[in-house]
Amino acid sequence: MKRQTHSACTSIMVGKKASRDGSNFIARNEDNFVAIWPKKFFVKKAVEDQDKKYVSPYNQLTVDLPKKAYRYTTSPDADPSEGLYEEDGVNEKNVGMSATESVMANEAVLAYDPLVPEGVAEDSMTTLVLPYIDSARAGVERLGELIEEFGSAESNGVEFVDADEIWYMEIATGHHWVAIKIPDDCYVVAANQIGIEDIDFTDSNNFMWSKGIEDFVEDNQLNPDFDRWDFRHIFGTDTKKDRHYNTPRVWYGQKVLNPSTQQDPESSELPFLRKPEKKIAVEDIQRILASHYNETKFDPLGSGSAEDKKRYRAISLSRTENSHILQLRPNGETIEWKALGIPSFSPYVPFFTNANAIDDSYSYAPAKLDLKSAYWMYEALNMVVESHYKEFVEPNLDYQKELRSWSRKKIAEVDEEVKKLDQVAAVDYLTKQNHLIAEHFNEATKKHMTDLVTKGAEMSKLTFLMDPNL
Repeated sequence: MKRQTHSACTSIMVGKKASRDGSNFIARNEDNFVAIWPKKFFVKKAVEDQDKKYVSPYNQLTVDLPKKAYRYTTSPDADPSEGLYEEDGVNEKNVGMSATESVMANEAVLAYDPLVPEGVAEDSMTTLVLPYIDSARAGVERLGELIEEFGSAESNGVEFVDADEIWYMEIATGHHWVAIKIPDDCYVVAANQIGIEDIDFTDSNNFMWSKGIEDFVEDNQLNPDFDRWDFRHIFGTDTKKDRHYNTPRVWYGQKVLNPSTQQDPESSELPFLRKPEKKIAVEDIQRILASHYNETKFDPLGSGSAEDKKRYRAISLSRTENSHILQLRPNGETIEWKALGIPSFSPYVPFFTNANAIDDSYSYAPAKLDLKSAYWMYEALNMVVESHYKEFVEPNLDYQKELRSWSRKKIAEVDEEVKKLDQVAAVDYLTKQNHLIAEHFNEATKKHMTDLVTKGAEMSKLTFLMDPNL
């Protein structure tokens, strides 16, 4: 099996009664172990009568595909030699998926149900599920069926969303998993560890689970608790790595959305579900995904001690390649917000998913630097901003703020126009708007980068002012 490079992410889910505009949100930072890993973003066309087997380049998993596949947005690796890793998208039925949030199961549960190396892995999940589902619940059901048949190669968390429901599924071992419907008035921040807590096996409306999981736990004496069935306690880990790599990210996300609640960033019992103190806007989700312990002593770009600045793994990293927010709006077209590169410095670009294309600058992602590529343009911007962070952070924040304001205005204008159109005309119109949105952001970004490079040239240490009297 080839080396898995996608294994460190942070996810956020927000229910429609917890959000400001009644939207359901799922979101995630896709992180890698390397800083440069080009990503594409485009629309895959619907297929009516395919006769095809899927074969994974990563582990040779082979699956017969259904004949009909829905159109969907996709964010694959530019180099598919180690797998497609389509990661996230929304299909034409307005169902969204983000896969995966890598997690770890403990050695006890893995002893009795080990992972299956040739089973379903992150590289395949979106490809095998998203084009074939018409609801968030159906996403859990299809992925569960695939795991039952082929096993799971990894421990993962997977997000599904539609306009009515959000489901989060955690796959712990080769064949065992649970899923929870996120309550409408709650949010979740997940960070590379099993987080789902108590499961009610009498409530199939709000929970789903793998066949035989209760007997598996009972027969192998795996439950450490006397009076509860807590998936995190049974299947999860509680290690030093969790307390420095994982739980602090959950702590920070909850600190942003519940600022009056005091918690220990290294606590192993941070709640999985939380009700926010105020309604959550898309900008709040962007703020968390772009964060690096801002305004705390743990910020690696802040003024804390050298030890504190390296104490915890941040949410936004140099190896974040693709940050996305899927917004299922109650009375409008679904939006996929996309920030390529480091979301601390890159803006979130709103694209309408009920469209036939995104933009050529997003489907073009060569192996080497080319500013015609959106991926490379934002990676270049990230490098420029961080090179003189103290001098460039405020201009960069102003640039992002201006684009956030422009996005809200643009979305409102598009919403009004779409109301006048039939379904076919709406798809064509939204496709055109995606191109115009990309063009606006591309031009604004190149101007911003030009301004920063010009300013940075004056900061060179290879500067000497001649005495005019000489």
